[in-house]
This record gives sequence, C-alpha cells and structure tokens, in this order.
Amino acid sequence: MNLNTTAAPTPRGQRSAQYDAFHAARARTDLVGRLYAAAMGEDYPAEVAASSSCDWPLLGLMTARLKMQPGQLLVDAGCGTGGTGLWLARALALRLEGFDLSPVAVAQATDRRPHFLGDATDRAAFRVAELEDTGLPDGHAHGILCVDALGRAADRDAAVRELGRVLAPGGRLIMTRSLRRGAEPTWEEQARGAGLTVEHVDERPAEPATWDRLYRLWIDHADDLRRKLGEAQTQNMLREAHQVLPTLPGRRAVLLTLRRPAATPAAPGTADRMTGPAPSERTPQ
Repeated sequence: MNLNTTAAPTPRGQRSAQYDAFHAARARTDLVGRLYAAAMGEDYPAEVAASSSCDWPLLGLMTARLKMQPGQLLVDAGCGTGGTGLWLARALALRLEGFDLSPVAVAQATDRRPHFLGDATDRAAFRVAELEDTGLPDGHAHGILCVDALGRAADRDAAVRELGRVLAPGGRLIMTRSLRRGAEPTWEEQARGAGLTVEHVDERPAEPATWDRLYRLWIDHADDLRRKLGEAQTQNMLREAHQVLPTLPGRRAVLLTLRRPAATPAAPGTADRMTGPAPSERTPQ
C-alpha cells in the first residue's frame, strides 16, 4: 500500500496510525489479499501476501541482485508484515532483521516467522523503527531490502544515507524506485551521498499497470471494502487510488541495486564478525 505516494510526509504517529489501521483491518478479512491477487494474476506470490508491488518477477530479481551467502544478515527496511524478507531469508538461508514504523505490522511479521522458518524463528527478528533512524550499528548488514517503502520517509536522502551507513563493505542495498513521466532520477546523487555506487538499474515495465489494476479494483469494490474494513480505512484506500491513478501513465519503475565498496575493511563488531544460528535447510516453495 503506497500511502503518501503523492502527499507531503506526515508526522510519524499519524503515518503509523494509518498503516496500523490498514494492517489490522486486512488481518480480519481476505478481501484485500484477493484484490491484490486479482491485480497481479499468476505473478501474485500468495505466501508472501505483501501490501506492495512485490510479485514473483521481483522476488526472483531481488534474489539474484542480493548475491548473499547462507548465514549472512539481511535487513528488511520498511518490512510491513514481513513476507518478503521472510521468503528471502528462507530461500537463501539468511538471518533476518526487519523494521517498520507500524507496531501492528511488526507484531504480524513476528507471528509469521514459524510459517517460513519452522522452529528456527530465532533467525528472524522484527522491531519498530524509521527509515531515517534505524537504530542499527554501522556496517551491520550484508544486504538490505527496501520495497515500496522509501516514499514513507520524511527525508528520502537521509533515509538512503542511513541505510548506507548500516550496510557492510561489499554489501548491497536493493530498493524499488519510481519516477513520474518526464522526471529525472536522483538515485545517482543519493547513492554518492550515502557512500554507495549504483550497480544495477533493472526496469520493471509491468509495475505501473499492476497498480492501475489494483486501484481500479479498490474503486470497483468500494462497497465490499466498506463492509469488511469500515468507512475510514476504505476512504484512505480510495483517496490513495484517486490520487495515484492519474500519475501512472508514463511512470517508470525500477529495482535499484546500490553497493558499498568492498575496499574499506569492516571494523570489529560489523556484519563480517557476526555469528548466528546455523542456516535452515528449508527450501523455497
């Protein structure tokens, strides 16, 4: 869900309340999930159940771009209910730390760990934090994932710098980004400001059409949404749909891969010195 896609950033408490309400309401019904599935078709990863543009092609691309080794630490920045990070942690036998500004989403992500990791739930932990202020140590993560979350940040440049600070030498930050028609990308400047380099820019040409289908489904099923989610939450969703739909024609969507140069040796206590539970032998479904 892309709240604040076009609007100015709102205070943390207000933004958290919006997402808390969405995730709490969605947990009471499968209607929202069914609408996402209808919008994505066979590309919908039902197990992940993300409230974002995370589909099967994106999962495959992220797996390839992260280039992580079993037992390394992945941070899921703006994790929502945790499905994307947990899927990757299981598929690549990684340790996982996720954070989100919504306490409700964090609680739901924590509860989902056994489904993906079985008894090895200590391989994943979730907490409440901001993109601009993660509370994580320098050089903490071998890889960072940020899907459809940067728009929540009050200061996107500061958020990229913060994520870059948390990334260990040689590690990669992968994030979804989008541009309106005619807009110039700023990710080269943001990467340099964070001490990172742009390694890949992968186009996602199907992403705008997915959001178009989803928003039109929200509008078409407004009465059902009101019955299942309530008037306030439905109005938030319809407001987002009507705001974003006109911006989708000509929109450019990409997966951006940024890398921390490997030349700088990691200091004691950073990700390369960390140890953790043995990786699970579970395989992705």
